[in-house]
Amino acid sequence: MDLLEKKKMLLILLGVLILHLIILILLIVSTAASAWTVGGDKSTDLWYTCLASKGGYHCKPASNDDWIQAVQALMILSLLFCFFSLIAFVYQLFRLVKGGRFFFTAIFQILASLFVMCAAIIYTVMSPDEGSDSQFGYAYVLAWVAFPLCLISGLIYIVLRKKE
Repeated sequence: MDLLEKKKMLLILLGVLILHLIILILLIVSTAASAWTVGGDKSTDLWYTCLASKGGYHCKPASNDDWIQAVQALMILSLLFCFFSLIAFVYQLFRLVKGGRFFFTAIFQILASLFVMCAAIIYTVMSPDEGSDSQFGYAYVLAWVAFPLCLISGLIYIVLRKKE
């Protein structure tokens, strides 16, 4: 393998790694941020419902409904699977035989994309309509952006072959 091919392969691996890190950051922010639903002086996320009033910002825990717990669990699972696929990628990068494919990493990444998709769908269908001024917030949008990126990176891992 000549120097040009090695540089090209290194750039591809670096690009895939950066994409994976971007997806992981998107999942962390969308899971932790308090803006899945916003409207007026109220914001709702996976963990709390907060209300801004003259006395400050008052938050109470999210409801104990099954659907919100399912969304919480699915978002945490997507985060964990994305993180584990990153660890698997780095491990396979050094241990995989020449010409091998990153199937293990791809499976974890595709599962992470399915988990975040299911979480976003459940939240879309089940979130209560609290008036005309409430709308989906940026954390909800980030979850939807993370889904196709996660799926695409999983497919890239399937196609990617390790070279020297």
